[in-house]
Amino acid sequence: MEPSPLVGSLGLELAEWLGQTYRCSPFEAVAPALPPGFRAQQRSRLTAVPGPEDSGGLASFRESTRAAWQELVDSARAWEEITFLKRIDPNHANVARRELQRLVGRGLVRKEVSLPRPRSHRYRRLLIPGQYTDAGEEGESAPQTRGTRQVELLAAVREAAAGYDTTGTASLLGSAADALLQRGLVAEEWRRVEPETPAGVAPANPPPKHLTAAQADALNSITAALDDPNVLPRSFLLHGVTGSGKTEVYLRAIAHAVGRGKQAIYLVPEIALTPQTVGIVNDRFPGRAAVLHHRLTERQRFEEWWRIRDGQADVVVGPRSALFAPALNPGIVIVDEEHEPAYKQDEHPPYYHARDAALALARRSGAVVVMGSATPDVSTYYEATRGRHHLLRLPERVPHPDGRATPLPDVSVVDMRRELRLTEALDSTLEAGRQAILFLNRRGSAAFMQCRDCGGVINCSRCSVAYAFHRESGRLICHYCNRQRRLPRACPQCRGGRIREMGAGTETVASHLQQRYPDVTIERWDSDSVRNPAQLEAAMGRLSSGEARILVGTQMVARGLDLPNVTLSAVLLADLGLNLPDFRAGERAFALLCQVAGRAGRGDEPGRAIIQTYQPDHYAIAAASEQDYAAFYGIEIEARRHQGNPPFNRLAQVVCSDLSIRAVQQTLGELVESWREQAVREGRDDVDIIGPTPCLPERVRGRYRWRLLLRGRRIWQFLEGRSIPRNCRVDVDPVRLD
Repeated sequence: MEPSPLVGSLGLELAEWLGQTYRCSPFEAVAPALPPGFRAQQRSRLTAVPGPEDSGGLASFRESTRAAWQELVDSARAWEEITFLKRIDPNHANVARRELQRLVGRGLVRKEVSLPRPRSHRYRRLLIPGQYTDAGEEGESAPQTRGTRQVELLAAVREAAAGYDTTGTASLLGSAADALLQRGLVAEEWRRVEPETPAGVAPANPPPKHLTAAQADALNSITAALDDPNVLPRSFLLHGVTGSGKTEVYLRAIAHAVGRGKQAIYLVPEIALTPQTVGIVNDRFPGRAAVLHHRLTERQRFEEWWRIRDGQADVVVGPRSALFAPALNPGIVIVDEEHEPAYKQDEHPPYYHARDAALALARRSGAVVVMGSATPDVSTYYEATRGRHHLLRLPERVPHPDGRATPLPDVSVVDMRRELRLTEALDSTLEAGRQAILFLNRRGSAAFMQCRDCGGVINCSRCSVAYAFHRESGRLICHYCNRQRRLPRACPQCRGGRIREMGAGTETVASHLQQRYPDVTIERWDSDSVRNPAQLEAAMGRLSSGEARILVGTQMVARGLDLPNVTLSAVLLADLGLNLPDFRAGERAFALLCQVAGRAGRGDEPGRAIIQTYQPDHYAIAAASEQDYAAFYGIEIEARRHQGNPPFNRLAQVVCSDLSIRAVQQTLGELVESWREQAVREGRDDVDIIGPTPCLPERVRGRYRWRLLLRGRRIWQFLEGRSIPRNCRVDVDPVRLD
C-alpha cells in the first residue's frame, strides 16, 4: 500500500471548493488530482474474510462466485482482482464485477488498492563483442557461426561501437542471439535509461541581462509578496503589451520562489505553447522542470506525476490540468494569457476555470498567483481596478540589446469590400529574408459545399451544421462530431453536378501560398496538421531555425510565439466569430487581433500587421488596430454594465440534451416553471431565468440541445439544493454561450 495519501489535505480542500462551486460529485471533484490513468494503473488485491456467517452470507450468490470465494479462502493468500473476476465469470466482466462488489459490501472479501511506483530507472539490453573474435586469434579457436541470421547479427554487434541495442527487436533476433551468447561470440550488457522528459524547444532569444524599469517594479512587487505572507491580496494582474517581457518577469519570480524552497506551476492556455515554454523553463531550471498534458503518453504522464510528487521537479508546466499536479509546497502559480477561453474545462465535469481554481488554491496555500496578458479578461481587469488584484503594467516593449526602442507593429486595416490580397506585403517580407504569420480561424479547405444550381448545402446528418471540405483527405468532415463522408458527385437535393467550395480554410490558404512561392517552406498549424508534441517540437524547430518562412494557422499561432525574424502578421477574415450571439464576441475578436499583430516585430526589424475585415468601423477592430486596450475596455465595460453581464453579475448555463426535441423542450419548460414558482415562494428576485432557447448549433451527434441562462449576483446560492434533471448539465461561469 502507498504509505501516504495520493491526494493531500490541500488537494482535498481544493476538491471541496470545486464540488461546491461547479456542482459536481465528490469523485468528479477529486479526479483531476489523481495520478494520470488512475483506473488503468491501480492494482487491486483481494483477501478472503472467513467468518461464522459465511455459508449463510453466500447463499444468495451465484455458484461460480461461491466457488471462486472458496478457492480464495483455501489459498490463504491475496489474489489479483483480474484473476478473481475470471474465476467468477470469464465471459461477462460486468456481471463478475457486480458479484465482487456484493462480496466486498458483505464483508466477505477485503479489497486493497495500490498504485505501482514507476521505475525511476529503466534498463535496455545491449549485445557487445564476446571473448572470441576471429578464428585462430591469440591461439584460440572461436566457435564457428552457423546460419545467415547469426552471421548478420554478429557483424552488426561488432559494428556498433556503443553496443547493439535489442530494444523492440528481441523477438526478431530469436535463437540467433542465444546461439551467439552460448558460443561466447557476443555478451550481454544492461544499461540504465533515465525516464524521458519532454525537452521542449530552445528559446530563440537569449535572456536579457537587465530588466526595464517597469519589469523591475513588477518583479519587486511579486517577490515582496513571496517573502511576506501578510501581503494581500495574493494575486497580481500583469498587464503588458505584446513583447513587453512578461515571460522574463514570470521566470525571475519563479526563481525567487524556488530559492525559498517552494514549487511553481506555470499554466499555458494551449498545448501548442508547451514546447516553447518547456524549452525556456528547462533553460533556466535544467533537470528540475516537469510537463503535464494529455498528449503525452500515459507512461510519460505517470512518470512526471511521480517526479512532481517526490519533489524532483521545482516547476510544473502545462495547460489547465497542470494546476492539479501534486505540488506539495506551491509558492507561485503563473497563469499566462489569462484571458484565454481554453482555461475553462467544458468537456466533462468539473466544469472549472483554471484561473479561478488557481486563485482558490492560493487562498488555501498562501501561494502567489500572477495572471498575465496583453489583453486581459474584462472581468479580471475590472476586479484589478477595484483592488481585488494588484495591477502591474508593462506599457512598452523590451528594447533591443543596444538600447534602441522596439515599437509595436504598424497595424493597417484592409476593407475586404475593396481589397482582398496580401501578396505585396508577403513579397517584400520574403525578399527581405524575413518570416510571416497568417491567421485564419477556420481549418480545412472550405467551410461548406454548395450546389450552384439549387443553392443546397451538404449538411451532417447528425448535427445541424454543414460539412467542411478537407482537400488533403478528399473527405467531407463535420467539425462537431467528426463524421466523414465522400464528396458526392451530384447534389443530394437536385442531383445537379455543380457543387463548389465556399469559404476558404487554412488548407486552401497554405496550398495557394505554396503555388505562389514554390521554393518557400510553408508551415501549417491546426488540429489536422499538428497532433502530438513531437510534431509541435519539430514545427517549432523549423520556424526557430528559419527553415519555414510562412506560418499559416488557426488560434494556435496567435498565442505566445516569440520569433524574432517575424516582421509580418496578418489576420484573414477578422469577422469570423465577431457576430456570434455571445456578449463576449467583441472581447474575443479584440484579443485575437492584438495577439496576432503582436507576433510581428519582436526582433531587430520593425513589424507590420494587416487586418482584413468587412467591418472596419467595429469598435473591437478599431481599438485593435490601435492596440488600445483602454479604449476597448471603456466601451465594453459600459455595455456590460447596461446589460447586467459579468463582471456585474454571474452566469450559469443549464444545457439539456436528448434524442427527442420534444423531451428537451418539455424538460426545460417544466424546470423553468418550477424554479420560477420556487423563486416567488422564497422571495428571490436577484436571479433572472432566461430561456429556454436552442443552442448553437441546435443538434450535435444526433442529440438536440437547448439551454437556460441564469444571471444574478447569487447564482451559487440559487442553485444550491435544487434538483437537476439527468439529461441536463450545469455550467457555472461559462465562457461560451452554447
